[in-house]
Amino acid sequence: MRSITSLLILILCFASACKRAQIPTAEVNVAQVKEITLDPNAPVWEAVSLHLSKMIPQDLVEPRLMEPSTPEVQVKAITNGSEIAFRIEWVDETQNDLPGPKHFIDGCAIQLPAKIDPNVPAPQMGEVGKTVEISFWRADWQAIVEGRADTINALYPNASIDHYPSEAKPLEGDPKALEEAGLRYAPARALGNRRAGPRDQPVEDLIAEGPSTISPAPDAISKGKGVRTAKGWAVVITRPLPAGFSAATPSQVAFAIWEGSHNEVGARKMRTGWVPLIMK
Repeated sequence: MRSITSLLILILCFASACKRAQIPTAEVNVAQVKEITLDPNAPVWEAVSLHLSKMIPQDLVEPRLMEPSTPEVQVKAITNGSEIAFRIEWVDETQNDLPGPKHFIDGCAIQLPAKIDPNVPAPQMGEVGKTVEISFWRADWQAIVEGRADTINALYPNASIDHYPSEAKPLEGDPKALEEAGLRYAPARALGNRRAGPRDQPVEDLIAEGPSTISPAPDAISKGKGVRTAKGWAVVITRPLPAGFSAATPSQVAFAIWEGSHNEVGARKMRTGWVPLIMK
């Protein structure tokens, strides 16, 4: 009985150690679940296989990144049959989520081919005739969604403001006039620019057909949530399941990281090549 008990204890300890030291897979395996979650700390992620992606600097087009920063990202993925969620985690000792002069923002992105094809687009943001779809998360947008005001005084508490034309005293009793004045002095918002004004998601959808061709996607389809961890960031990005993607038809996915303290912005980023995306 002692031998059997000892053997059971050894088996349990081995299983527990294996769970802690999860062996990364060469591809991103998408686990099928009942419900999608935006919570990076949800229990569902514990049973999902881990992919470890080594990152490389973007040194192909200007402005280049020549000094490596983020070495790798940890990726997990789940689907409920209609949506897919990616959990991306990386080490970043500094939290950079305040916009302003000489301020650079932490961020991450996932990239998928717009069309599943054996001849995949170039991983560097696609190529002419081969569109890629990008879901882009930023730490400052996350702070705004969580309640930080997107105002001068929120960013610069000691700033002194006389007044804004859209908040003039004569307009206070006329909500419609206030709204019209707000749009008059916020032309980007008036034209429907998704980057202007209050946000309800920390993620935006983009499309590209090569470097320097990035533009807003026709529809806003992605959602996201990022949280600080003991070592950096953990971000979940969800979007509809790519058209045609199934257990019988794999696809590809790529990742990018921006580290604000390393002055990374725009094309200056760390990136991966294409990684096989497989539904389990």
